[in-house]
Order: sequence, then structure tokens, then C-alpha cells
Amino acid sequence: MSMLTVFTPTYNRAYCLGQLYESLKRQTNKGFKWLIVDDGSTDNTRELVERWISEGIVSIRYIKQENQGMHGAHNTAYEHIDTELNVCIDSDDYMPDKAVETIIDFWSRNRREDVSGFVALDAYKDGRIIGTKLPENLKQSTLFDLYQTHGVTGDKKLVYRSSLTREFPYPLFQDERYVGLAYKYYKLDERYPLLLLNEVLCVVEYMEDGSSRNMLKQYVRNPKGFAFYRVALMESPLASLTFKYKQAIHYVSSCMLSKNIKWLSESPRKWLTLAAAPPGFLLYWYIRRKTKEIINPRGRTNDYSVG
Repeated sequence: MSMLTVFTPTYNRAYCLGQLYESLKRQTNKGFKWLIVDDGSTDNTRELVERWISEGIVSIRYIKQENQGMHGAHNTAYEHIDTELNVCIDSDDYMPDKAVETIIDFWSRNRREDVSGFVALDAYKDGRIIGTKLPENLKQSTLFDLYQTHGVTGDKKLVYRSSLTREFPYPLFQDERYVGLAYKYYKLDERYPLLLLNEVLCVVEYMEDGSSRNMLKQYVRNPKGFAFYRVALMESPLASLTFKYKQAIHYVSSCMLSKNIKWLSESPRKWLTLAAAPPGFLLYWYIRRKTKEIINPRGRTNDYSVG
């Protein structure tokens, strides 16, 4: 029985998805399933995947749904994963040949009920680590502390216990297609830490149509999703007051973008939000000025390269 599900949310990425498929065919350990969640693609993704399924080289399950955005595709994936572990590999990325073997070996040696899984490294195609390595002196940490306390930077690859990732589903907002994926990760941080593995599990290429390249557009197109994410961080018991104040600034800006006149009454930290209002208004006007020529605030976005 497979221990691991590799899942891939995708939207109109038939032109690059084959790179990931080829890397999965090369895996030295075949004890995994590949779950593809097609978030309403209009290209030839279905035909491509059906051909791969017929080859019988990789165990593939394909699910197509109406467009919901990346977080909605993640929700669907977590609902259908039936293996002990899962890892998300985006449609424009791929796995080194020994990545599955590394995941299974590491977890087999370190399996524990008091951790949510483990965090490992992403790298560029030339072998450079994205951001920093993980602290060598730490055996475990929350994701939040890695970034906020230990100075870790850059995208990292998360391998989670599937029984936990079914919790904290992402909300769906009408006419919006984005909620920060880190919402779930930080909620899981409140339960358990992650083990640390300084090995590369994913090779990343940031595409021009990916979310990392289009964050300002997403900010304007998805203000309710961004406000929800900022509220969650303001409520987090892991965060410092300074961190929560920064979230309040973004919360005010997002509420202005969504024309939410109840921004203060709906905030979980009212005095902090009130103090954040002046810089929040300034951020709102900055974003509007930077994006007014390229954004329709009620338009759709489908960005698929958040690590």
C-alpha cells in the first residue's frame, strides 16, 4: 500500500505538466500515488492525463472540478487523499529522482504522532537552494517559528500527515479565487511542530503566469480572501504583537478594496486595527495606484505556483 500522495492542483498547465510526469516516472521508489486536481482547465489537460493513465507507469487519479482557485483545488485534494502522507508539487515544478525515496525513508525512521509531518527544501534548476537552508541545530519547529524566529527565507516543501490536512478547509468567497495557503499551515502549527529535513524534494521554476509573479493582482482581485487570512494571523497565539499589527494594516487595506464598511466591528483585534487604520489606508491607495491600469477588481485569477 502506498504511503505517499503527490498532489498537483492545475489550471491550463498542459504545456508544462509533462515535466512533472517525467520526473515521477523516474522516481527510484514507486510507493506513491499522483492525484491531479484540474481546477476547470480549458486546454487539453484531460486528454494528456488520460494518455498517461493508459501507460500504467504511474498510479494516477484525475479529478476535474469547476474553477475555485488554488485553495479550492487543495480542499478537493485533501478530501480525496487516502495515504498516510501527502505533498503538493505544483504543475510547473518537478521532483528529483530520489525525492519519493527520501520522503518514505525519512518518515519510516522518524514517524511520530506528536508532529504534523516535516519540512524540506525547494531548489532552482541549477541546484541553488531557494532562500536559506533549515537550521542545522534544530530537529523540529513550527513553520511560523522557522520564518519569524529562526530567519528562514524562501519557499520550502511541506510533507504532512494526511489525517491532519483534512482539518481547517479553506473558505470559498464568491467571485474570488485566492486564499493564502499558509492559513492551514499556521493552524496546524498550533497543534504540532514539523520535523526538519535539509534535503531537496522539489525543483521549482517560477512561471510568468504564477502567483508569485502576480501577487498585487491577486491582492486586488481577492480582497475578502486576503482579509480572512489576515484575521486568522491576528488571532494566532503564535504571533507577536508587532506581527499582528502588520497583519492589521493589510486587513484594513483589504477591507477597503472589498468596500467592507464593517472592517472595525469584524476585526478580532479592534484597538490594534484602529491603530493600523492610517497605514492601512495608505497601503490601499498605493495598491490602487500601482494596479489601476492592469486590474479589474472583480476579474478572475488562476495562479498556480505558490510553494
